[in-house]
Amino acid sequence: MKIIILGNGGHSKVIQEMVHSLTNHEIIAILDDIFTIEKRENEIIYGPVDSIKKYLTFQVKVIIAIGNNDTRKKIVNLLNINSDQYLSIIHPSAIISPSAIIGNGTIVMPKSVINTGAKIGNHCIINTSSIVEHDNLIGDYSHVSPNATLTGNVEIDEGVHIGASATIIPGLKIGKWSVIGAGSTVLQNILPYSCAVGSPAKVIKKLAVGIKN
Repeated sequence: MKIIILGNGGHSKVIQEMVHSLTNHEIIAILDDIFTIEKRENEIIYGPVDSIKKYLTFQVKVIIAIGNNDTRKKIVNLLNINSDQYLSIIHPSAIISPSAIIGNGTIVMPKSVINTGAKIGNHCIINTSSIVEHDNLIGDYSHVSPNATLTGNVEIDEGVHIGASATIIPGLKIGKWSVIGAGSTVLQNILPYSCAVGSPAKVIKKLAVGIKN
């Protein structure tokens, strides 16, 4: 399978290693606007994002390897390609329930766990050693950071960022485009566009809506 990766930062480097570890997967291009002109190294094309027009065919899959949730959504809107052209990557060490559903373009990092009945949206990041327990619903463009724990029946709306080692107790809902601080313990529902931190987590500010709608 031929793959174009968008983004060349730290998150992308992890994904590049994941792709290289899989058989029958070949990175043909790494595109990022840090590159002003195209170049070729080790049979991989490096160039600006706009170069994708030259290399994207029906046989090529795309991974958006960018950690910022808002930026991933902007790129998806900009490219306007079929959702099935986005590739999901799951590290071999991740534990995925057969009944879990994982959307297009989602990245599941090493040693993460996705349990029974969980539904993960498109273009999400399930990061290293995070736990998504049974019957969770995770909206598109969300990011569950390393070692975070979402217990049973948690609902995460679009674009939410769950910080590293945060815990959300069962049955709660985190509103869209909210941020839960690292190490926080969430004991109540969080409204959309909120930043909540602490243990127990409290909303400390409202976040700008921006273009996220």
